[in-house]
Amino acid sequence: MRVCVITVSDTCSAGTRTDESGPKLVELVDTSAVVNATVNEGSPFVVPDDVTAIHDALVEQSKFADVILTTGGTGFAPRDVTPEATLKVIDRRCSGLEIALHTASLKITSMAALSRAIVGIRGGTLIVNMPGSVKAVKECWDTLEPLLNHGINLLKNTDDGSQHARMK
Repeated sequence: MRVCVITVSDTCSAGTRTDESGPKLVELVDTSAVVNATVNEGSPFVVPDDVTAIHDALVEQSKFADVILTTGGTGFAPRDVTPEATLKVIDRRCSGLEIALHTASLKITSMAALSRAIVGIRGGTLIVNMPGSVKAVKECWDTLEPLLNHGINLLKNTDDGSQHARMK
C-alpha cells in the first residue's frame, strides 16, 4: 500500500512554524505493525490553507497513492478549507469512516465535534482528512489503522473474503 501524507497549514508552508503532525503521521504509518505500507517520497507534503493548492496536491498524489492522509485545515476557522477541497476531488464519500473517526475522537474530547473532516474515494485512492494536532492525528490513526488493509483491498478489488470471515 502506498501512502501519501499532506500537511495543510499556512504557517508551515510559509516556514514560520515547524510541521509536527505530518511527520507524526509518516512515523505512525512507517511503524505500523498492522498496515504494510510505504510512505511516498517527499511526505509530508506541505501546502497552504488554500482550496486550489489542496485540490492540486490531492489530484497529483492520487496518481501515485492508495491512501492520502491529510492533516490540518478541518476546523471552523475561515482558512480551514481542507474539507471543501476534498469534496471537489472525491467521487464517493465514506461516511462510515467519517463517523468512526468522529465517534472515537468524541470519546476523548468534546472538541472533536468541531472537526469537519471528510473521508472519500477518488478513483482507487482513499483520502482521509485529519485535524492538525499531533494528538488528534494519533487518535485518528488508532481508529483508521485496523480498518485500512481491508478497506484498500476492497477498493482495489483484491479482497478474498478472509478478513470478513475473521470479523464474524
